[in-house]
Amino acid sequence: MKKIVFLLPLLTLLSCYDAEHNCKDFKTGKFKFEFKVNGVKKTTLFERKDGIEIETFDGKTDTSTVRWVSDCEYILQKKHPKNMAEEKAISMKILTTSKDSYTFEFGMVGSDQKQRGKVYKIE
Repeated sequence: MKKIVFLLPLLTLLSCYDAEHNCKDFKTGKFKFEFKVNGVKKTTLFERKDGIEIETFDGKTDTSTVRWVSDCEYILQKKHPKNMAEEKAISMKILTTSKDSYTFEFGMVGSDQKQRGKVYKIE
């Protein structure tokens, strides 16, 4: 019983913890996103400024428009889609931030399927 009395205030304090959200720090700059595809590490580099995001992946560069819907959420839309899949907009939501990185959730607009990743600010 004494353990429960001790744990209750501790759990209450932990439930009040709010993740850091300094999303404005990540609206512009140069970034790096690393992920694995079939066990192989891949890296995407991108720069975001003035409503545009320029991404380089596997030696190819592509440009998307960025429309911020709140301080921590934005929509990416490819400017020059090459197929039907690229025509679909992607919803991005920054979940937490730190000094030089943020954790985000993304998925096609209108889809319930979401994935998570972590982006590092390099400039």
